[in-house]
Amino acid sequence: MGQNVSVELLAPAGSREGLYGAIHAGADAVYLGGSRFGARAYADNFTTEELTEGIRYAHLWGRKIYLTVNTLVKEKEFSDLYAFLLPIYEAGLDGVIVQDMGVLVFIREHFPGLELHASTQMTLTGPYGAAFLKEMGVCRIVPARELSLAEIRQIRQTTGLSVETFIHGAMCYCYSGQCLFSSLVGGRSGNRGRCAQPCRLPYRVESGKGKERRVTGECYPLSLKDLCTIEMLPQLIEAGIGSFKIEGRMKKPEYAAGVTAIYRKYIDRCYADAAGNGGGGRILEIDAADREALSRLYIRSERQEGYYHRHNGREMVSLRDPSYCGSDEELLSRIRREYLERKPRIPVALKARFETGQEALVSLSQGELSVTVKGACVPAADRRPVTAQELERQLKKLGDTCFTAVETDIRAGKDAFYPLGVVNELRREAVRRLEEEMIRRNGLAVRRQDAVSPVLPET
Repeated sequence: MGQNVSVELLAPAGSREGLYGAIHAGADAVYLGGSRFGARAYADNFTTEELTEGIRYAHLWGRKIYLTVNTLVKEKEFSDLYAFLLPIYEAGLDGVIVQDMGVLVFIREHFPGLELHASTQMTLTGPYGAAFLKEMGVCRIVPARELSLAEIRQIRQTTGLSVETFIHGAMCYCYSGQCLFSSLVGGRSGNRGRCAQPCRLPYRVESGKGKERRVTGECYPLSLKDLCTIEMLPQLIEAGIGSFKIEGRMKKPEYAAGVTAIYRKYIDRCYADAAGNGGGGRILEIDAADREALSRLYIRSERQEGYYHRHNGREMVSLRDPSYCGSDEELLSRIRREYLERKPRIPVALKARFETGQEALVSLSQGELSVTVKGACVPAADRRPVTAQELERQLKKLGDTCFTAVETDIRAGKDAFYPLGVVNELRREAVRRLEEEMIRRNGLAVRRQDAVSPVLPET
């Protein structure tokens, strides 16, 4: 379908639970916000500790994490931006999604190893703007949602930039980044992450003057139907879009996991199905149960396919009832059990040697990767020697990690003794080393140490 590398499936996470659920459901990457500078100020968002933990977890599974720093930043806030980003950057953050041009330049200068993604809040509508941002160091753009598939294809072909577009979720009435409605009527700016969504409220429409004046009943003239492109996936892949983005950081973790799992299924089907190579006009056949599940995960009145094949039109607006009216609790419970409560494990082989007079050895292997940790020489027991069964019981305590021991080979000398507390330390060190080797194997950063401290003007 025109690409050698599979398209990235990018899922939202508004909480720690949402992050893990999205990864377990098959997301290639997850975008999320920290405690500051994100366009979803009212999501749960992540503490720095949760972010660094989440990055490491994602990298173990070969997935990426992108941080939203996509609000307009005031001059006095720049002194906080470096300290906010530094520990997350050092933890191996893969990319940052940016709206503010000053923030873009700041991050490029002070965090040189970080990918810069231009947020849809930048309102990119053509190849000239995209080319300018490429010169500024941007490697990926999220264009305005109002672009057609032909316009998106032109940007990609002209600039060579990676393009990320929305494939599912809520739609804004206004060009992203250009809406001041919430700020004007309620003092809550969408460009500062605090949109109150006044476009979802009912209004009365007046027309004519004097005796000709007419007032309609309440309707929702500014509320767009939700986006759903599940049937269009072959066309979107054929257009060369590099990342498919699901909207929903403010929604439940079950929503993000459930939608991710369904899109994962059909993206994989596109690549596995030989008929999918037949061209961009092909429509994907969707199982009725999956179509129903997408509707039941987050129930808004109607769906649409966005601007990919239409310029605009009243059929895009949900005039009658755009409000969220619940979700299917039975479906949410099933998704919770499958993706949020069930933690997948990586099988490893465990090997250990505790021979009297020799260094203690603990090894963990995963596929071709293997790490070995050495401990102090094993002394002879004064009283009761340690048994291989006791050592195995301690070494297999991997419950708080991503691993499970499926093979074990534990040996202990007949009169050997080793403190079980020290055995636990060897196990933890072996786990840490194997994690880092797996992250390197996946081509992802373990940590970075090349940040450049800024010299900021006094304010």
